[in-house]
Amino acid sequence: MPTTFDPIALPPADWHRGGYRLTPDRGLIDVDAVHAYLSEESWWARGMTRDRLERALAGSLPFVILAPDGTLAGFARVVTDYAVFAYLRDVFVLPAHRGRGLATWAAVVIREHPELAGVGTWMLASSDTQAVYERAGYRPDPHPERYMRVPREG
Repeated sequence: MPTTFDPIALPPADWHRGGYRLTPDRGLIDVDAVHAYLSEESWWARGMTRDRLERALAGSLPFVILAPDGTLAGFARVVTDYAVFAYLRDVFVLPAHRGRGLATWAAVVIREHPELAGVGTWMLASSDTQAVYERAGYRPDPHPERYMRVPREG
Protein backbone atom coordinates (compact mmCIF):
# COMPACT_ATOMS: atom_id res chain seq x y z
CA MET A 1 0.00 0.00 0.00
CA PRO A 2 1.45 3.42 -0.93
CA THR A 3 2.36 5.83 1.82
CA THR A 4 0.04 8.80 2.03
CA PHE A 5 1.72 12.15 2.31
CA ASP A 6 -0.17 15.30 3.24
CA PRO A 7 1.95 18.41 2.60
CA ILE A 8 -0.66 20.58 4.29
CA ALA A 9 0.00 18.72 7.57
CA LEU A 10 3.75 19.27 7.57
CA PRO A 11 5.41 19.80 10.94
CA PRO A 12 6.15 23.40 11.85
CA ALA A 13 9.61 24.60 10.97
CA ASP A 14 10.48 28.21 11.71
CA TRP A 15 13.75 30.07 11.41
CA HIS A 16 14.68 33.40 12.98
CA ARG A 17 17.28 35.97 12.02
CA GLY A 18 17.66 39.57 13.16
CA GLY A 19 14.08 39.74 14.39
CA TYR A 20 12.70 38.28 11.14
CA ARG A 21 10.85 34.98 11.01
CA LEU A 22 10.67 32.58 8.07
CA THR A 23 7.81 30.13 8.35
CA PRO A 24 5.73 27.79 6.20
CA ASP A 25 2.70 28.49 8.40
CA ARG A 26 -0.03 29.02 5.80
CA GLY A 27 -2.18 30.81 8.35
CA LEU A 28 0.34 33.66 8.53
CA ILE A 29 0.40 34.42 4.80
CA ASP A 30 -1.10 37.80 3.96
CA VAL A 31 -2.55 36.59 0.66
CA ASP A 32 -3.72 40.09 -0.28
CA ALA A 33 -0.23 41.54 0.14
CA VAL A 34 1.43 38.62 -1.68
CA HIS A 35 -1.08 38.94 -4.51
CA ALA A 36 -0.55 42.71 -4.72
CA TYR A 37 3.21 42.30 -5.04
CA LEU A 38 3.16 39.43 -7.50
CA SER A 39 0.42 40.85 -9.72
CA GLU A 40 1.53 44.49 -9.68
CA GLU A 41 5.25 44.64 -8.89
CA SER A 42 6.88 41.47 -10.15
CA TRP A 43 7.88 41.01 -13.77
CA TRP A 44 7.28 37.26 -13.71
CA ALA A 45 3.71 37.18 -12.35
CA ARG A 46 2.33 40.56 -13.40
CA GLY A 47 -1.41 40.33 -13.84
CA MET A 48 -1.78 37.11 -11.85
CA THR A 49 -5.33 36.73 -10.59
CA ARG A 50 -6.12 36.10 -6.95
CA ASP A 51 -7.71 32.76 -7.89
CA ARG A 52 -4.55 31.67 -9.71
CA LEU A 53 -2.41 32.62 -6.70
CA GLU A 54 -4.66 30.66 -4.35
CA ARG A 55 -4.37 27.60 -6.61
CA ALA A 56 -0.58 28.03 -6.71
CA LEU A 57 -0.44 28.26 -2.92
CA ALA A 58 -2.57 25.13 -2.56
CA GLY A 59 -0.25 23.19 -4.86
CA SER A 60 3.04 24.23 -3.34
CA LEU A 61 4.84 24.81 -0.05
CA PRO A 62 4.73 28.55 0.65
CA PHE A 63 7.00 30.41 3.05
CA VAL A 64 6.44 33.85 4.50
CA ILE A 65 9.11 36.16 5.87
CA LEU A 66 7.65 38.18 8.70
CA ALA A 67 9.16 41.45 9.90
CA PRO A 68 9.82 41.97 13.61
CA ASP A 69 6.38 43.61 13.90
CA GLY A 70 4.70 40.53 12.36
CA THR A 71 3.90 42.10 8.99
CA LEU A 72 4.89 40.70 5.62
CA ALA A 73 8.52 41.33 4.70
CA GLY A 74 8.90 38.71 1.97
CA PHE A 75 7.65 35.52 0.44
CA ALA A 76 8.78 32.40 -1.42
CA ARG A 77 7.22 29.13 -2.43
CA VAL A 78 8.50 25.73 -3.42
CA VAL A 79 6.89 23.57 -6.07
CA THR A 80 7.99 20.05 -5.17
CA ASP A 81 7.30 16.34 -4.96
CA TYR A 82 8.98 16.36 -1.50
CA ALA A 83 11.29 13.55 -2.59
CA VAL A 84 13.57 14.27 -5.56
CA PHE A 85 12.72 17.66 -7.11
CA ALA A 86 12.01 21.20 -5.90
CA TYR A 87 11.58 24.45 -7.77
CA LEU A 88 11.98 27.66 -5.77
CA ARG A 89 9.89 30.49 -7.18
CA ASP A 90 8.01 33.70 -6.45
CA VAL A 91 10.74 34.88 -4.09
CA PHE A 92 10.47 38.53 -3.14
CA VAL A 93 11.39 40.88 -0.33
CA LEU A 94 9.42 44.09 0.03
CA PRO A 95 11.45 47.27 -0.57
CA ALA A 96 11.45 48.39 3.09
CA HIS A 97 13.21 45.14 4.07
CA ARG A 98 15.75 44.80 1.26
CA GLY A 99 19.48 44.95 1.84
CA ARG A 100 19.37 42.62 4.84
CA GLY A 101 20.13 39.39 2.98
CA LEU A 102 16.63 38.02 3.56
CA ALA A 103 16.20 36.47 0.11
CA THR A 104 19.55 34.68 0.34
CA TRP A 105 18.76 33.55 3.88
CA ALA A 106 15.37 32.21 2.78
CA ALA A 107 16.87 30.41 -0.23
CA VAL A 108 19.31 28.64 2.09
CA VAL A 109 17.10 27.71 5.03
CA ILE A 110 14.11 26.62 2.98
CA ARG A 111 16.28 23.69 1.86
CA GLU A 112 16.61 22.75 5.54
CA HIS A 113 12.87 22.19 6.01
CA PRO A 114 12.53 18.64 7.39
CA GLU A 115 10.40 17.52 4.44
CA LEU A 116 12.75 19.07 1.86
CA ALA A 117 16.16 18.20 3.32
CA GLY A 118 16.43 15.00 1.24
CA VAL A 119 15.48 16.59 -2.08
CA GLY A 120 18.40 16.22 -4.47
CA THR A 121 17.49 18.52 -7.35
CA TRP A 122 16.73 22.18 -6.67
CA MET A 123 16.07 24.69 -9.42
CA LEU A 124 15.02 28.29 -9.83
CA ALA A 125 14.84 30.86 -12.59
CA SER A 126 15.96 34.46 -12.30
CA SER A 127 16.81 37.14 -14.79
CA ASP A 128 18.16 39.78 -12.44
CA THR A 129 19.07 38.35 -9.02
CA GLN A 130 21.52 35.56 -9.76
CA ALA A 131 24.03 36.90 -7.22
CA VAL A 132 21.45 36.51 -4.43
CA TYR A 133 20.98 32.85 -5.26
CA GLU A 134 24.67 32.16 -5.89
CA ARG A 135 25.26 33.22 -2.27
CA ALA A 136 22.62 30.60 -1.35
CA GLY A 137 24.50 27.84 -3.20
CA TYR A 138 22.70 27.87 -6.56
CA ARG A 139 24.81 27.66 -9.71
CA PRO A 140 24.02 27.92 -13.41
CA ASP A 141 23.08 24.54 -14.79
CA PRO A 142 26.08 22.99 -16.54
CA HIS A 143 23.80 21.46 -19.18
CA PRO A 144 21.06 23.97 -20.04
CA GLU A 145 20.73 22.29 -23.42
CA ARG A 146 19.02 19.37 -21.67
CA TYR A 147 16.14 21.46 -20.39
CA MET A 148 13.10 22.25 -22.44
CA ARG A 149 9.96 24.23 -21.83
CA VAL A 150 6.66 25.03 -23.42
CA PRO A 151 6.75 28.77 -24.15
CA ARG A 152 3.84 30.85 -23.01
CA GLU A 153 2.10 32.75 -25.78
CA GLY A 154 2.06 36.53 -25.48
